Amino acid sequence: MSGPAILVTGGAGFIGAHCCKALAAAGFRPVAYDNLSTGHAAHVQWGPAVFADLRDRAALAAAIAHHQIAAVMHFAASAYVGQSVTDPGPYHDNNIGSMIALLDVCRQGGIDQLVFSSSCATYGTPSATPIREDTPQAPINPYGFTKLVGERMLIEQAAAYGLRPAILRYFNAAGADPDGDLGEIHRPETHLIPLALMAAAGSGPPLAVFGTDYATPDGSCIRDYIHVDDLARAHVMALRHLLNGGAPLTLNLGSGRGISVWEVLGAVKRVTGRAVPHVTAPRRAGDPAALVADPRLAAARLGFVTQQSEIDTIIAHAAPWFGHDEVRHAATA
Repeated sequence: MSGPAILVTGGAGFIGAHCCKALAAAGFRPVAYDNLSTGHAAHVQWGPAVFADLRDRAALAAAIAHHQIAAVMHFAASAYVGQSVTDPGPYHDNNIGSMIALLDVCRQGGIDQLVFSSSCATYGTPSATPIREDTPQAPINPYGFTKLVGERMLIEQAAAYGLRPAILRYFNAAGADPDGDLGEIHRPETHLIPLALMAAAGSGPPLAVFGTDYATPDGSCIRDYIHVDDLARAHVMALRHLLNGGAPLTLNLGSGRGISVWEVLGAVKRVTGRAVPHVTAPRRAGDPAALVADPRLAAARLGFVTQQSEIDTIIAHAAPWFGHDEVRHAATA
């Protein structure tokens, strides 16, 4: 890999590691920077690693200088929405504090191109779907607030210092590397598809379906699932856009298709042949009925469209990581 070196913060995490693989395949040299608080060293397979905290400015500056970093992809963050509500202080410290340190060190090191992992959580409870990039942002939990603060810092430093960011707000990342090299490992696991697959495999408890009385066709929440491999490809496209002199970007990354909780359970049974044991539970506070992206701006600005984000494909790629050795069906996107 002789191409430009890209610092990937959170490069040992679920999405960051997939992006490291995509960067290497595209001819870049990914340098994973991770404190391993939630990441996994075994996921660093496509370039060097620096195991340190972003708030350690000396370590960060040394890594940037040593590896001759050309640009940054910033994924590192605390990302459990429920935990952010009950214990917001560490989210402010990590997500906002790390962003302050990263931007300061990048500015001192002459790095002015940064791809930022943001979230649809910045929108809060939208008044309508699909959600466009100009939908008002009103986060309803501390996690979403910290992502919005990160966006504002990028926008303000772009105006003041000439920083050129790509802000990518993605919806529900899911699936696993199609080659089987990487998968989703969270402790604790809170995401619907892994929990459903574990319940179906008997390695986890029955799935709790939170809320069955939403104003949706089947009463359950609707979300937009995007394959992690599609996400990684979009990040590489955004990086190329910046490296080629393109203007700053703010884009939604989603499939544009809404899938309900009951539809996910049906897809798990269809793909694995195993039903998902489940129980119903009351709604969780702050869960919007539907979050679905309008993906048209990403297509217009980057030429990005999803290729593997059909729900059956997502589940088929994720299933082996959760005890399903065989799959019956995988839709092609």
